[in-house]
Amino acid sequence: MAKSESTSKKVASAASKVLKSKSATKAEKSVAASALTQKGSTETTSAKVATSASKILRSKTASKAAKSAAASALTQKVKAKKK
Repeated sequence: MAKSESTSKKVASAASKVLKSKSATKAEKSVAASALTQKGSTETTSAKVATSASKILRSKTASKAAKSAAASALTQKVKAKKK
């Protein structure tokens, strides 16, 4: 089931900056790409990208733009149903 959230213009801009950055890590670029994919879409964040996003949010070296994209990606993660 898809969530109703989607990436805002501000976050999409931040994600674009991360993708263009030469200093961004592979994980930061992956999370930014996921956030951009979810702009105006019902796509959700995969477990692998959500894990990367969580690490980016805890990182002391990640840029503000990378953290913004990571937060957006995590917001759009569908929680697993409890059994």
